[in-house]
Amino acid sequence: MSKQWIAIPLLASLFLVAGCETTPSTAKPEEPTYDQAAMSEFIRANYAAAAELLKGYQPLAAANNFSNNGGSAPLIVSTLVNIDRLDQSSTLGRLISEQLASRISQLGQNVVELKLRNSVFMKQNQGEFLLTREIKELASAHRAQAVVVGTYADGGDYVFVSLKLVNPANSLILSSYDYALPMNRQVRRLTSNNRP
Repeated sequence: MSKQWIAIPLLASLFLVAGCETTPSTAKPEEPTYDQAAMSEFIRANYAAAAELLKGYQPLAAANNFSNNGGSAPLIVSTLVNIDRLDQSSTLGRLISEQLASRISQLGQNVVELKLRNSVFMKQNQGEFLLTREIKELASAHRAQAVVVGTYADGGDYVFVSLKLVNPANSLILSSYDYALPMNRQVRRLTSNNRP
């Protein structure tokens, strides 16, 4: 009888050990693929915003708005800034401005690449800021007919982006477009240097 009492706890402990061994281990999440990257909704949203911004834009007809080679004068795309800190940007602001410039160029507009110009002051890790007092001077130096400026705001579940195409001669808004990006893991990481 005592052997039975010893066997029962022994069998019970074997079942417990066997149960622990069959518990599935936490699997590593799969890495994103090139196909998934090619379908990035982030890029699509920014490309769509660039197209919408240009929809409402009529190129200026003034004589000084044409380049020497007879083509349309270029646009300048500034780095988007944090609406609460207009002197600061983030990876998000810089990346959106890069994608806007790419798409505007793809849509047939001439775009000045400011990073290749020695005359433009670039604040380290911030990009090309265009403050009101600098817009006229910079646009004149590059014979630009319009400047894309923008802000973004962290709204918790979304990042709200506001874009404006501005006439540098008089600061009038020629076209505008607003949109939102979901505050997912990717966007959160891009804005991380602005988050507390």
